[in-house]
Amino acid sequence: MKHSGRNASKRLSLVKPGLPEPSPVSGQIPVPDIRDLAKRLRFAPQQGRIWLDDQRMMLMHLSSFGSLRQELIESLGKEAARGLITRIGYQAGNHDAAMTRKVRAGFKANDDFLAGPQLVSLEGIVHCEPAALEIDVERGHYYGDFYLIDCSEAEAHIASYGIGNEGVCWMLLGYACGYTSAFMGRPILWREVECRAMGHSRCRVVGKPVEEWGDADDDLRFLQIGDFVKWAPKRQSPPAESSRVAERISTANENSFGMVGISAGFNTVCHMVSKAAPTEATVLFLGESGVGKEIFANNLHRLSRRNDGPFIAINCAAIPEHLMESELFGVEKGGYTGATTSRPGRFERAHGGTLFLDEIGTLSFTAQGKLLRALQQGEIERVGDTRTRKIDVRLIAATNVNLREEVKAGNFREDLFFRLNVFPIKVPPLRERRDDIPLMMNWFLQRFAKRHGKIITGFRERAVDAIFTYDWPGNVRELENMIERAVILAEDGNPLDLCHLFTSGEEIDASSYVLKRNGEIILATDPMAKELEYRRPGTMPSLEETEAAMLRAAVAEAGGNLSKAARLLGISRPKLAYRLQKYGIAIE
Repeated sequence: MKHSGRNASKRLSLVKPGLPEPSPVSGQIPVPDIRDLAKRLRFAPQQGRIWLDDQRMMLMHLSSFGSLRQELIESLGKEAARGLITRIGYQAGNHDAAMTRKVRAGFKANDDFLAGPQLVSLEGIVHCEPAALEIDVERGHYYGDFYLIDCSEAEAHIASYGIGNEGVCWMLLGYACGYTSAFMGRPILWREVECRAMGHSRCRVVGKPVEEWGDADDDLRFLQIGDFVKWAPKRQSPPAESSRVAERISTANENSFGMVGISAGFNTVCHMVSKAAPTEATVLFLGESGVGKEIFANNLHRLSRRNDGPFIAINCAAIPEHLMESELFGVEKGGYTGATTSRPGRFERAHGGTLFLDEIGTLSFTAQGKLLRALQQGEIERVGDTRTRKIDVRLIAATNVNLREEVKAGNFREDLFFRLNVFPIKVPPLRERRDDIPLMMNWFLQRFAKRHGKIITGFRERAVDAIFTYDWPGNVRELENMIERAVILAEDGNPLDLCHLFTSGEEIDASSYVLKRNGEIILATDPMAKELEYRRPGTMPSLEETEAAMLRAAVAEAGGNLSKAARLLGISRPKLAYRLQKYGIAIE
């Protein structure tokens, strides 16, 4: 839309009829405290990560964003660049809406909605001041009028192109459309009616349902309106919203693998599995113990043309060497002492399907040779039998050792290695795909709470911080076991805490950080700092509050062990117990 001095009246006509021109004075509409959102922002510099709730974030120089924006405009043209940038903003708004509905469940509609404008302030994009806001979700009514103070996108555009005659806050408009549409459950369109890039003192945007604009075609083409109008998520009450988020985690993020993940590493493995599944190629999964190699192998079978056949798995490290041949190839009655009946081996049982050999690097040289022969000939011979049996089996193998190095060391047959290494897939460890951790946390929590008949409300913030920064040497299996143990230990109706999770001597790395009210970064896993930081805004905590915070911090640091907490405080255990009772501090 183009705006100039001669069409100022047209700009004013975009404001809802009957509403006075909003005053530039802030504070007309009460804005909730931003600290509930600020506490969701965590810094983990040792891992090179910043988190906003379960979304990974990235700091970027505004000048770099401006250069990228300029490059897009000059290489794609302004129309195409605007569409791309607007849709990026739309997606970001969608993501933030899902997060804010979870954070502010049970808030009034206005306070709930204002989390979005507060988030873009927290993210350093712009400061939003609401001039008018009307929300009635049940009736589908929405009207919003916001001032955008010191908009970074306008600043970047002005640095490249100077003052012009049209609004340039494309990403913010996309964000507002995505966020509000998700919030309302119907398409809401925003327009920029004032912009610093047009010479105004600040930017201003107005939003309302698409059909109320009347002339929305020009705006909608930047959002690919075919998808925009059809998309209409149902807004639900806070309890139902929790279920919806859980369902989203357990279905949309499962991909087609029955597993949760969103990281680049996870999606790369899924892509490789999808490529290999329709073929008959031998697949070799590489990765540390606990990363989920067998689960990926099972899903590869499920996606293959052999999915109607059996999936037979064997852990080579769990079978004694003298029994390996009979386990793989079967045994004929009388084949050895004690063999009173004939039984098929794993190859025969997998006929027409898939055989998965886990920890294949532990096979002895003798077993390796017999396995190689079976693969080359397509037939096996039971122990104690004289006739061969044809087999039709697809082989999938997995190992947590470097087979190339094992070949060089003389521990693994080179010919078998090349037979197995047709389509290798490396599954990264959990510490290299931390983006998946939030999804896994929710997935395992729901699964084990249901299995054990428990009602668990979630995770304490310090528990989340510790989970994010822990190194996970046992990978996904360790996370799964830890959350199941925590669900069993926790009381009904309570969240999981550190004392439920880290009970086996795990070393927690306190390298995650959060923002204080004044913008200073503090350690997120410092319970004392957090207890005092969020007590009473604008006031110093009382002596009693300080003492209670110290007690909670010591107990948390000691993992619920009162004797250890007392030693940390330099007092006796009975004295600690008395003070905990005095302040009504319950120990879970």
